[in-house]
Amino acid sequence: MSATVARKGKENSLGLPVLDYRGAKTTLCAGCGHNSISERIIECFWEMGVDQTQVIKMSGIGCSSKSPAYFLSMSHGFNSVHGRMPSVATGALLANGTLKALGVTGDGDTASIGIGQFVHLMRRNVPMVYIIEDNGCYGLTKGQFSATADIGSTLKSGIVNDLEPIDTCALAIELGATYVARSFSGDKKQLQAVIKGAMSHKGTAMIDVISPCVTFNDHSGSTKSYEYVQDHREDLQQVGFVPFFEEIHLEDDPEPGEVRQVTLHDGSHLLLKKIEEDYDPNDRVRAISKLHEASQEGHLLTGVFYVETSKPSFLDLLNLAPTPLAHMPQSKLRPGKAALDEVMEELA
Repeated sequence: MSATVARKGKENSLGLPVLDYRGAKTTLCAGCGHNSISERIIECFWEMGVDQTQVIKMSGIGCSSKSPAYFLSMSHGFNSVHGRMPSVATGALLANGTLKALGVTGDGDTASIGIGQFVHLMRRNVPMVYIIEDNGCYGLTKGQFSATADIGSTLKSGIVNDLEPIDTCALAIELGATYVARSFSGDKKQLQAVIKGAMSHKGTAMIDVISPCVTFNDHSGSTKSYEYVQDHREDLQQVGFVPFFEEIHLEDDPEPGEVRQVTLHDGSHLLLKKIEEDYDPNDRVRAISKLHEASQEGHLLTGVFYVETSKPSFLDLLNLAPTPLAHMPQSKLRPGKAALDEVMEELA
């Protein structure tokens, strides 16, 4: 699969227009944050020149799980049972580890009925991009609170949530995911960079995207509304992405707070700003601490929280053959009589 940036003009490095990376017309509510996430996925896969025929897009049940129909029309798709997408995705990658896996799910699909599956996907470091479209409610069943709804958030009926929310980012870091980030569906620049970084990561890349529900959870009192997020969000850092070509280096180390312009391979420019606080995304303990601090202060922390590149993926640990199972001969897949006799002897 190519991981190159798009050429100048209307075609990417594969000679394809961005329209080829779209899907069916959305049936979600007008203004839904999920549609913005779909647009960012389309842009990222097109700009990076990804071969759609080598992509599997997985989902469960919910508004979020309808989203894969709206992007990457030439890729493989599977809509699984509610909350069970992680095991289906894991099985698909065990059968064919050459595929690029993208899982799109929701806060209900992940943090409620699918929490057990989520736990084991994170700890196994399965090589896939896992996007949670997080609106804090169940949009398909009239907007009840989900497990990520914040304390004090209210429903349209006036009911107040008094249960502690599950922070999927903190949980993912604790469990072993090797790329963990959070963004906001309304922040195009940051979300694009976060998704591109996840696509280039070799392991579980979990992105929690706050995506307000315009029908049930965008009212006054909701902590997942557009207004609340814009007023309370706090960016951990300014995120940028440089695709893997020849490395680009700064001539010297910028001072904290200094803005530096860097020319990328396609001729475009990236403004880099070194954050005032010396944040290290390789520090797991610090990442979890920052998330807890932000929660206590009532802030929504966005950015890339944790990255680990040395941990082997689940496929590496199993030492699987690089050839997909469907392309392997029977002689490789089916044990011979001698091997079976040896197994039976051990069990005798």
